Amino acid sequence: MDLTRDKQCSLIKKWQSLIEARADVKTTDGYTLRMFCIAFTQKRPNQIKKTWYAQAGQIRQIRKKMVDIMTAEASKCDLKDLVAKFIPETIGKDIEKECAGIFPLQNCYVRKVKVLKTPKFDLVKLMELHGESGRGDVGAKVDRSNPAVEETTVAGSGGRY
Repeated sequence: MDLTRDKQCSLIKKWQSLIEARADVKTTDGYTLRMFCIAFTQKRPNQIKKTWYAQAGQIRQIRKKMVDIMTAEASKCDLKDLVAKFIPETIGKDIEKECAGIFPLQNCYVRKVKVLKTPKFDLVKLMELHGESGRGDVGAKVDRSNPAVEETTVAGSGGRY
C-alpha cells in the first residue's frame, strides 16, 4: 500500500516541518510489516509568525508517539483488520490527537506499508478457515471431446474475435 506521488507532492509546502517515522510491526496472524508515517506541523491559532517549524526535541517526541501508536494498533489485529483501518485513516487521526499537546499536526497519514515477512503456509489452518464448504457436491465431469462452445471466426477479423 502506498500514497500516490501527486498526493504526497500536494501535501509538501514551505514554512512547515515534515515529520516521518517508520515502525516494524507484527500482526496477530504472523505478518511482519514495515509501516511508514508522515505528518506536517500546523499553524497555531492566532499565530502571527510566518513559519511553524517544530524544534528537534518536539520532532523526536512526535516520532516516538507515532511509532508507539502504529505498533499498538497493528499488533492487536490481523492483516485484514489492519487494512480496513488504513482506508478511513483512523491511525493518522489517532496520531494527530495524541501529538496535539506536543505540537499541532495536520495531514497525518500512514503513507506506505511493506510486507517484510509472511507467515508459513499451513494447509490445515486454511481448511479450518474455509470449513466444510469444499466437501459438498463437486460437480459433474466435463466431456472434453465434445465442447459446448464451438470456435467461430468473424469475417475480416484475422482469426480473432
